[in-house]
Amino acid sequence: MAGVGTRLRPHTYSLPKVLLNVGGKPIVGHIVDNLTEIGIKEIIVVVGYMGEMVEEYLRSSYRKVNFKFVYQEDRLGLGHATHVALNGDRSTEPLLIILGDTVFDVDLKPLLNSENSSIGVKRVEDPRRFGVAEISGNRVTKLVEKPDKPTSNLAVVGLYYIKSPLILEAAIQETMEKEIKTKNEYQLTDALQIMLDRGEVINFFEIDGWYDCGKPETLLSTNRHLLKKTRHFKKRDNVVIVPPVYIADSAKISNSVIGPNATIDSEVEVIDSLIRDSIIGSGASIQNSLLDGSIVGQNAQLKGSFKRVNAGDSTEIDFL
Repeated sequence: MAGVGTRLRPHTYSLPKVLLNVGGKPIVGHIVDNLTEIGIKEIIVVVGYMGEMVEEYLRSSYRKVNFKFVYQEDRLGLGHATHVALNGDRSTEPLLIILGDTVFDVDLKPLLNSENSSIGVKRVEDPRRFGVAEISGNRVTKLVEKPDKPTSNLAVVGLYYIKSPLILEAAIQETMEKEIKTKNEYQLTDALQIMLDRGEVINFFEIDGWYDCGKPETLLSTNRHLLKKTRHFKKRDNVVIVPPVYIADSAKISNSVIGPNATIDSEVEVIDSLIRDSIIGSGASIQNSLLDGSIVGQNAQLKGSFKRVNAGDSTEIDFL
C-alpha cells in the first residue's frame, strides 16, 4: 500500500489511495474484511505515502488483528515491497500477498489448503499493463511483467499464495543482486519466474470478481459492484432514494434524489440535488447540483448546475 496513487489525483494529494471510500468504506477495509472472515489474524502492511493515516485507520477499526507496519522508503516495485515486508523473517509458514488497490470477490479458504504456490488470474482484453501468465493444465509455465506483445490474456491480478516464503525471498534477492528489473522496478513477477525456472510448481486460479480501484472510472465501477452487497440507508423525509446506495446515518439530506449507485459518506450535507453513480467524501456539502459519474473529496463544497466532477478534498466550486 505504498503507492502514491497518481492516477487518482487530486484525491490522493490529501488521502492515501487505499483510504478512498468505495461502497461505504475505505478500499483497504474491504480487503481486511475478507481476510478476517477466513481467520487471518496477522497482517504485514507495507506503507509509504501518508502511511500513518493507513495505520491509524486499521488499528482503530480492527483491534483483534495483529498488524505490523513496514515503511517502504523507496518505491522500487512489488518485489522490493515484499522483500521489505519479509525483512529477514525466516518463517516457513505460507504467505498470502495482496495488492492494496484492488477489491476481490473470491473464497480464499480453499487456497489456504493448497499443496503448491498459486496465483490469481483474470482474462482481460488488454493485459499489457499487468503481469501475464502462460499456463499448461493447472500450472503456470511462464510469467511476464507488462509485456508489449502479450502471448496470453491471463492477467495476474494481485493475489499470491506462496507455499515457501524462503524460496520466494531467495528469488527476490537474486533479482536485486543481478539488477533484474522491469519498467525500472524489482517485480514480484520476475522473482516468481526465477522460482519456475528452478522447478517450483505454481498453480493458478481464475477470479471473476476482481475490481480495480486504481483510476476514477474503475473506482466508480467497483463502487457500483459493491453497493449490490453493501447497500445501506435510512428513510428521510422529502428524499427519494433509488437503490442500491450507501448513505451514512450521519449524512444530512433534504429535497434531493440519491441513487442509484451513490455512496454518501459521513457528515455529508446534500440540499436540493440529484446524485447518482457517484462517491461523495465525508464532510462534503452539495447544494443545487446534479452529479453523475462524479467523485467529490472530503469537505469539498459544490453549488449549482449539472456536472460531472472529480473534485479533491476541501475544494470549493460554485457553478454560475
